[in-house]
Amino acid sequence: MEVFLLSNNASTERGWLTPNGSDPVYYEELDKLLSQWVRNITLLTAKRVIARWQPEPPDIPPADVNWCAFGVVDMPCDDNPAFVNQTEENTGLWRHETIECLASFYGPAGQQYATRFRDGITVTQNNAELNTQGLSLAGYSPIIPFPELINTQWVRRYDVTVRLRRKVVREYNIRSLIDAPFTLSGE
Repeated sequence: MEVFLLSNNASTERGWLTPNGSDPVYYEELDKLLSQWVRNITLLTAKRVIARWQPEPPDIPPADVNWCAFGVVDMPCDDNPAFVNQTEENTGLWRHETIECLASFYGPAGQQYATRFRDGITVTQNNAELNTQGLSLAGYSPIIPFPELINTQWVRRYDVTVRLRRKVVREYNIRSLIDAPFTLSGE
């Protein structure tokens, strides 16, 4: 296969195009944002809201401690992005992503924290704070009791899946066709 290098990053030359500007947050930055959101809604401390699937996972709290494990489990998006705001210099790509996050609440009051979270995310003012981060609540699942065997001990666990939405905007140097090197003739 012939390899094409990045040209001048514009559609005026053959080659790959990459977006201009910055990307929305993903991975660790998204985990930090979600952790802060869960903490602010539930009043659990930072040490008690733990991101799943960390490179160096922290110790699991004892069974008598209330805590939450959370993580992004799916990121579906619109199948067809919109190309908007075309100028002579560039074109915007708009796409909507859904971020599905599983929050599991553990401990003797795990059910209480799960219901506090479920109810707190529906408060308009709390969603307005989430909007400042470019996210919006799209929906949530019922709370599902899901006891887990940890270190040969059954621990109470309550799961809720939350769906957040955001608009991803990327700008590409796709130039507008302003002149064509040919003429059309006809009857």
